[in-house]
Amino acid sequence: MAADKGYIYPDVLVSTQWVADNLVQTGKIRLVESNEDVLLYSMGHVPNAVHIDWVADLNDAIRRDYLDEAAFAELMARNGISNDTTVVFYGDKNNWWACYAFWVFKLFGHADCRVMDGGRKKWIDEGREITREVPAFAPGVYKANARADYKIRAFRDQVLAHVNASQPLVDVRSPQEYRGELLHMPGSPQEGALRGGHIKGAVNVPWSQAVAEDGAFKPADALRAIYETEQGLSPDQNVVAYCRIGERSSHTWFVLTYLLGYPNVRNYDGSWTEWGNLVGVPIENPSKQ
Repeated sequence: MAADKGYIYPDVLVSTQWVADNLVQTGKIRLVESNEDVLLYSMGHVPNAVHIDWVADLNDAIRRDYLDEAAFAELMARNGISNDTTVVFYGDKNNWWACYAFWVFKLFGHADCRVMDGGRKKWIDEGREITREVPAFAPGVYKANARADYKIRAFRDQVLAHVNASQPLVDVRSPQEYRGELLHMPGSPQEGALRGGHIKGAVNVPWSQAVAEDGAFKPADALRAIYETEQGLSPDQNVVAYCRIGERSSHTWFVLTYLLGYPNVRNYDGSWTEWGNLVGVPIENPSKQ
């Protein structure tokens, strides 16, 4: 149970058993599946879960940015979510995209967001029920806040100022990406950046180090060993996390913010596809040295 793992905010996590006990949802609870592989939901999902597509639902169709507050309010209403709804996220890749969707919801200030610890993997590994039935809920009533971009989101000029001030950055990509040997995630096609390497001064803590074998988050003492003992981070610092497009780093943002209680963590969603294409910004590339 999350309460036994030493987290600063344990209530932000719910167990698979908690979800199983709350499958008959009321208007107060909504289960949201968000995956990298958008076909997974149609192949089978937790009963009564709605699907939020990270591309089609959360991102602007033209600009590289997120939906605006009017579109967010419409998305919430369409999925039976109101301002007072408890939204529980889960998904594939040990909750990469669940944490990404959680982060976007927090950009709009949704109050009660939680994550099902272990995601799809743990639910399926435990032999729990999945269905192809798409639920239908009465429309929600939602008033969206203006998007709080400067609270938990970092932009390139802010990141450059962060670098110049020698503030901590966490690169959560694979070591091969960090070293400049790959311009993409391992196993994926080359995509995006003209340059390889990492932002000057960033430490490399692959996102997956925060996850146990069953897909659940590691206990707080293990997480502190990773981020604090090994990398020297501390809760009093202003930390920026990044990856390739902000999805893996939203997972680390969640860990640092809610499980370890860091009050000042921002996700740089422009990440390497932006930074690796910028002119004149500081890059370190060990593979070229």
